Amino acid sequence: MTNYLFKTLTLLCFSLPIFAQKIDRKAVVERHIVKINKIDTLASLSIGNGKFAFTVDATGLQTFPDYYANGVPLGTQSEWGWHSFPNTGNYKIEETFKDLESHGRKVLYAAQWNEPKRKKEASDFIRQNPHRLQLGNVGLELYKKDHSLASPSDIQNINQTLNPYTGEIKSHFTFEGTSVDVLTYCDAKNDIITAKIQSILLKTGQIKIRLRLPYPTDKFIDAGNNWVNADKHLSKIIASSNTRASINHTLDKNQYFVHLAWTNAGKISESQAHYFLLEPSKNSEILGFTCEFSEKKTPISSSFGNVMNSSVLGWKQFWQSGGAIDLAGSTDPRANELERQIILSEYLTKLQCAGSAPPQETGLTYNSWFGKPHLEMHWWHGVHFALWGRVDLLEKSLAWYNKALPTARIIAKRQGFEGARWPKMTDNNGGETSSSVGSYLIWQQPHIITFVELVYRQKPNKQTLEKYKQLVFETADFMTSFADFDKQKGKYILGKGIISAQERFKPEDTFNPTYELNYWYQTLTIAQNWRKRLGMKPSEKWQHVIDNLSPLPQKNGVYLATENAQDSYTNPKYLTDHPAVLCTLGMLPETPMLDKATMKRTFEKVWELWDWQDTWGWDFPMVSMTATRLDMPQKAIDGLMMPIRTNTYLANGHNFQDGRLRLYLPGNGGLLTAVALMCAGYDGCQTQTPGFPKDGTWKVKWEGMQKFF
Repeated sequence: MTNYLFKTLTLLCFSLPIFAQKIDRKAVVERHIVKINKIDTLASLSIGNGKFAFTVDATGLQTFPDYYANGVPLGTQSEWGWHSFPNTGNYKIEETFKDLESHGRKVLYAAQWNEPKRKKEASDFIRQNPHRLQLGNVGLELYKKDHSLASPSDIQNINQTLNPYTGEIKSHFTFEGTSVDVLTYCDAKNDIITAKIQSILLKTGQIKIRLRLPYPTDKFIDAGNNWVNADKHLSKIIASSNTRASINHTLDKNQYFVHLAWTNAGKISESQAHYFLLEPSKNSEILGFTCEFSEKKTPISSSFGNVMNSSVLGWKQFWQSGGAIDLAGSTDPRANELERQIILSEYLTKLQCAGSAPPQETGLTYNSWFGKPHLEMHWWHGVHFALWGRVDLLEKSLAWYNKALPTARIIAKRQGFEGARWPKMTDNNGGETSSSVGSYLIWQQPHIITFVELVYRQKPNKQTLEKYKQLVFETADFMTSFADFDKQKGKYILGKGIISAQERFKPEDTFNPTYELNYWYQTLTIAQNWRKRLGMKPSEKWQHVIDNLSPLPQKNGVYLATENAQDSYTNPKYLTDHPAVLCTLGMLPETPMLDKATMKRTFEKVWELWDWQDTWGWDFPMVSMTATRLDMPQKAIDGLMMPIRTNTYLANGHNFQDGRLRLYLPGNGGLLTAVALMCAGYDGCQTQTPGFPKDGTWKVKWEGMQKFF
């Protein structure tokens, strides 16, 4: 009996999954403290709380915004900060409509026009408005002994760190041989930053705090340093004392407030329009101050100490919840870098993407695509939260879909479809944007069903079903009516009149993209399950589409990008952009629509032929996810760590793309999604850590992650 018990316990010990081992989360995170030792415009550091972010340079504040403008800009953004230029031309979305032959009739799309002039002006205005605001720039005003202002080259002996476990940025540098030390934090719940500055230069009057309020631009990129157009906005001190001040900033119909509070006595003055200087008392070498950006006139009482404590506690709670991974002991030379990318991606997506609406692709740092979020990217921004056991962070943004629902219904009705058609490029209220590409994309349509199903898997109760059923049902109604029945073939077709996730195909020609077909099948099936869970009968319409979707297009034993692109692998232009055919198994589970052997041949062909230099940051995690589901763990790692420019992760953890997109958060979110799949696997998966090779080079400890579909 004793021998049997020993053997049983021994067997149990050896059968325990490696993820059951407890991880020292603090130690793992602090292995990847960011260290900066020079002025580097791509190494800006951010603090934030999911709905507000503040990005600093090597001084610990936003001292050199113009110098950093073409790197990772020194932005200050909040989820509530939006603005529109006056619509003096009375432009309307209807002026951008263009009809396209689809479903045997004319369908109206909000297009991007180059001519005639009026249509171009209308489509440009609608693309540019509304846009997210850069709320203000808070930096050091450093004066040399000759009274001139410092330049970046005057900042020497830099030693700056960001501790993701506490949200603390600690900055040390010398200025004309004198030390300056700055600690910077962001409140975990409020739009408040705080800093403590220590230097003898405070006593000599060579350090002041500067607040500058920019005006937004109508450009694709807004780095938050537009100091011209001073006459188009108004800022003024509305309250002040020797320890605090409030400033009102009015831009057209929008306004907000900046509330400053500081230790010791001091005075604030307006140096020039929209340019304010806090001159602290010269009786101390230490200055602590807080800065709150708010829609409200009355400030929140705050201090350096309570903002610091809020940050430390908030980040500790984040890191001690949800999933974790530890790759220590791995001998693959890429392991430490992968762990660094994971930790910093967790940090960045928590502070940039965990708000009450889908984020823009550059988060809360700077505006890209006129500051607007893209719904097809919400998958890459948000799915990882659920898979890492932080589904509440995903849920924060799902209420936005109810706000956007009226517009989605209008789009569907205008185009002759049922239900709700979600826009691609949108805004804080779910508005529609004219676009030459986005208006024709469809792969964002099923996302909301994916999101709420992930919620249900962790909260399988009637409350979840009731909360989200309308979004599921109206989305499924649109998807069903959008599928066009070909009586001759007896099959439903997606398109023509679409652009696939691989944005290389003209809407006039494109139909039956492989990934979208399988996505339609998978999510309509989920929608039917929701009806069943609610005690409702299955929808006959939905089921008829599910049962009669066109087969996934293939040729010569591999899947095509779209059915119309028979030259998917011979035409060079079709071997660029997203290899979205791999999304068919990767982002999606195996379905009855898909043949796994054909998918494996497709993967091998894409791997061999693709122009990987012409890709985006989320393509590499996507490739890794497909390889994981195909039981190819070595390729999962090789794909995730492919040495390509758009798969670069900067010192601050941001996924760099190019000179236009110096940060790209879908890459960070995609990395986390892929790692969750590689660790926890997917429904029906029998292999532990299926995305990591079993050759002894990887030692993977993980906990708290969830299986994917």
